[in-house]
Amino acid sequence: MVRLTLDLIARNSNLKPRKEETISQCLKKITHINFSDKNIDAIEDLSLCKNLSVLYLYDNCISQITNLNYATNLTHLYLQNNCISCIENLRSLKKLEKVYLGGNYIAVIEGLEGLGELRELHVENQRLPLGEKLLFDPRTLHSLAKSLSILNISNNNIDDIRDLEILENLNQLIAVDNQLLHVKDLEFLLNKLMKLWKIDLNGNPVCLKPKYRDRLILVSKSLEYLDGKEIKNIERQFLMNWKASKDPKKISKKRSSKSEDASNSLISNFETMHHLVPVYYPQVGKPKLVFFSEIQRYPVNGNASPESSREDYTKIIEEMGNLSLKQSESLLTKNDVHEPHLFHNPKEKENLFAENE
Repeated sequence: MVRLTLDLIARNSNLKPRKEETISQCLKKITHINFSDKNIDAIEDLSLCKNLSVLYLYDNCISQITNLNYATNLTHLYLQNNCISCIENLRSLKKLEKVYLGGNYIAVIEGLEGLGELRELHVENQRLPLGEKLLFDPRTLHSLAKSLSILNISNNNIDDIRDLEILENLNQLIAVDNQLLHVKDLEFLLNKLMKLWKIDLNGNPVCLKPKYRDRLILVSKSLEYLDGKEIKNIERQFLMNWKASKDPKKISKKRSSKSEDASNSLISNFETMHHLVPVYYPQVGKPKLVFFSEIQRYPVNGNASPESSREDYTKIIEEMGNLSLKQSESLLTKNDVHEPHLFHNPKEKENLFAENE
């Protein structure tokens, strides 16, 4: 394995010191270092490279991010496809704008607090243990809320991205080949990310949901590209017109449903507040006719008074009573009508039933 040292950098950077200029002075002038795919497994002290702005170390065997504290002018860091399991030792790099960490062993996006200039973060294709997913430290998300504009989190077994709502200036999100399932979660996120104009979710189960594309286009006015396909004005306008024509029908249906619920509630309350007791009207030689009379009953807790309850249901009671009486008047005389539940003397009730038998 190879360690990245100042000597190695000097030998491979084609430095041509001017007359009376030392190697150290030359190293201070270096702005770009490219040691990708060189079997590098560790980073030594690079403190002399004070003007280093771009560092390419992808496709190596680096397991830890170390000795970059003094590269305070670093703006671009390429560390994809290494053996890194933890994002660390980057907080002093205040000018860092782009970080590439895809293809490592990172399980948590963390350690980026204080990087107020970071605009791009690429952490796709992490080699995670079976069943695990990439997680986000809330402190890091809060720190990147105003600066981050591009985020690549593809192929990390992620099933929920609602936490990204805090990234208010995010304009590109690449999250292909994850486990995102619910359209409602995406609608929630798009409602928050007002500057997002490109999102790629190909390879997620949610893409197979009915009207998935239509719903996302309708919820986000800023979105211009969805899953690699441009959203044209004519497509958005058509969907907006369709939604506008459908909304009044939904409102009407909702009102109708509320009215029906209210009616059902009224009937239910009536049945609860009134006990229906059978009244027998016997006639000799004819089948017995059965009608129902109403006895008021009130809640045990006494919250409803007899007067207020009867006022609420007077109309219903009258209609029921009129219907029963009109049908019976043509068939019965006063002497035929008996209401056993109104007898106060039990013997009177027994005599009545004995006569009927």
